[in-house]
Amino acid sequence: MLLVLGYYKQVGCFMRYPEQESSLLEFKRELPKNEQIIKTIVGFCNQKGGRLVVGIDNNGTIIGLKEELIQSTLEYLNKSIFEATTPPIIPKIYSQRIGNKSILIIEVSAGMNKPYFISSQGLEKGTYVRLGRSTLRATIDIIEELKWQARGRSFDSMPVYQTTRNDLDMKKIQTFLAARKKTRNISISDEILAAYNIECEEHSHLYPTVSGILCFGKKPEKFFSEVMIMCSLFSGIKGRKALASKDCVGTLPEQFSQAYDFVIQHLQRSFEIRGKRRYEQLAIPEEAIREIIMNAVVHRNYHLQSPIKIAIYENRVEIFSPGNFVGPMNVENITQGLTYIRNNAICKIFRELGYIEKLGSGFITVFDAYEKRGLPQPKVIEGENYIKCILPRPQKDTRFLMQDESLRDDSEQCIIRLFERGGDDISISDITTLCRISRATAGRKLADLIDKKIIKRIGKGRATRYRKN
Repeated sequence: MLLVLGYYKQVGCFMRYPEQESSLLEFKRELPKNEQIIKTIVGFCNQKGGRLVVGIDNNGTIIGLKEELIQSTLEYLNKSIFEATTPPIIPKIYSQRIGNKSILIIEVSAGMNKPYFISSQGLEKGTYVRLGRSTLRATIDIIEELKWQARGRSFDSMPVYQTTRNDLDMKKIQTFLAARKKTRNISISDEILAAYNIECEEHSHLYPTVSGILCFGKKPEKFFSEVMIMCSLFSGIKGRKALASKDCVGTLPEQFSQAYDFVIQHLQRSFEIRGKRRYEQLAIPEEAIREIIMNAVVHRNYHLQSPIKIAIYENRVEIFSPGNFVGPMNVENITQGLTYIRNNAICKIFRELGYIEKLGSGFITVFDAYEKRGLPQPKVIEGENYIKCILPRPQKDTRFLMQDESLRDDSEQCIIRLFERGGDDISISDITTLCRISRATAGRKLADLIDKKIIKRIGKGRATRYRKN
């Protein structure tokens, strides 16, 4: 393994560890107390595995440990961890020499018998997980999810006991069966409902599943009140004044469509006029918006009682999704095309509906779309039981403005020139963007031009456009 050299201070040259802290790696300058070590190891084992490296400063500088301390730790720590955990954890503990420094490494893989916990604290208080760079006590919801993982089941395939088949909308199911890609149209049957995990049998009773209710329920919000997408448009960049909002409810495909339409509707469109033609595009790549919302809907943790939230600010769009990355996915490898599915049944339904083209391509599509447009790269943040995606929203981009600066000297003349150069009807948003004037000023100027019979108004409300007489 190569070491990265070059961390210099006046006292000399220091070596740094070649990796950074993450959900899979934690640094400790000194050997922590035994209980803290066990908490961290339990957290790794309940998630994706990981390494605790002792003798490294928080900034990655290799401090090293005394050989005597390493030897004494190697003699007792393995047994201590084994005896203190349920199910017993057997870590791999070893030392490594880097230059003239020695470090201690405690390594575990992802456990197969989750949840793991500290025996003396019990299941509810002694279960820990790694969330980002922190080790935290697991909530009851997380403990339940760990149990499902150990049984090889996902939450979306679990039965919803307070429901019956009457809570499923058979018309929606039949529409889905008819809309599937590359499959022939078939009728609803017990076998089909079971094959798509829309319904399952338990103790001789048939129950709709979580995915069945969420994708095909008559009223999904009746059983999952927090499963919705909350969309908001804010003034400025801080989110204190909401200009518009919408709670997207219904089935998951319906929620996706409502949320996507809300975002598209409230984003500025830029256009360039060439001769009598107008070329228009959204300020943010539409494929990036689609993929991020789709990822949030398909991969969120539906066991957590919290909605997806979408916030549109002047300089960005934020998508907040409950739950962390599943499997060994993390912020560092999201663009490598890896695929780890939390909601198998929901993912299968969306894939057959044609919403998902290729598994593992979502984030790749997002970053590629931004790169092709020359826009600042999106950010993905994994927090404590949430993932937040930030799509930068470009400010007024001169590439899409008319090149004749003289048009902006007089707002009325600018508007008139737009009508002379453009062959299409023009909206008030087009005018505010190209002439760089306020909406109120644009409204007054348009009213004057209508009174002078230079232009005329077409349509009403949001569909209002203006045309030269």
